[in-house]
Amino acid sequence: MIPIYTRRRITNAFNLAMAMFAMAFGLFWLIWILSVLIIKGINGIDLAMFTQMTPPPGSDGGLLNAIVGSLIMATTATLIGTPVGIMAGTYLAEFGQRGWLAPTTRFINDILLSAPSIVIGLFIYEVYVVTVGHFSGWAGTLALSLIVIPVVVRTTEDMLRLVPNSLREAAAALGAPQWKIVVLITWRASQSGMLTGILLAIARISGETAPLLFTALNNQFWSMDMNAPMANLPVVIFQFAMSPYSDWQQLAWAGALLITFSVLTLNILARTLFRKSELAN
Repeated sequence: MIPIYTRRRITNAFNLAMAMFAMAFGLFWLIWILSVLIIKGINGIDLAMFTQMTPPPGSDGGLLNAIVGSLIMATTATLIGTPVGIMAGTYLAEFGQRGWLAPTTRFINDILLSAPSIVIGLFIYEVYVVTVGHFSGWAGTLALSLIVIPVVVRTTEDMLRLVPNSLREAAAALGAPQWKIVVLITWRASQSGMLTGILLAIARISGETAPLLFTALNNQFWSMDMNAPMANLPVVIFQFAMSPYSDWQQLAWAGALLITFSVLTLNILARTLFRKSELAN
């Protein structure tokens, strides 16, 4: 009969070994993917990539129009989705303790948070693209903004709930109205965490391809007209990677490397800000 203390030590050692194995297994694939991406994409990172347009097959070129298009749509989607997400998250955390509206909103937000992005793209296609009769940058922006909103809502609500109620009670005791308590106390106390949510939302939409295929589509030429099809990096990567032309494939690897490290940088920055927010609280 093995003593209970020995059994517990064996069980603990086994579980720890399995956890370490699972971590190493996941890191192995992550490092493999990143290494292949760097090896195949680093040769395409040059000045021409940031200064020339997407080329026809067999010609030299870059990804300038796709990069600019992605930046325009991601920035506009963030500007549209962030205020909506912050206001909705504020309502859920500060005003939605009673009634049916807050639980219903939270349930719908959870559905949007986990919904496949292609479903959002198809929704905007049916509602907007079919109505106006053409693809456009605005359609892509609307699809991306619908992806931004649930991320910002969830993060804002969670960060506001971490603010101690004693701060709210102290401000209320001094005669501050509810809107001032929210704006000057709870928002200010959780601003780092809310900024983290915005950065995570930007990282989420930076590499989305499926919704843009049904909304913004693509444009081989330089265009900043949001009411027309607009070039964007994810769709260009998809089209170039599927092509039989080696020069297009090289640009696709370079674009994938650019997006990967941009998202990685945003995630590291978001985690750093979130950790500072936790330490401050």
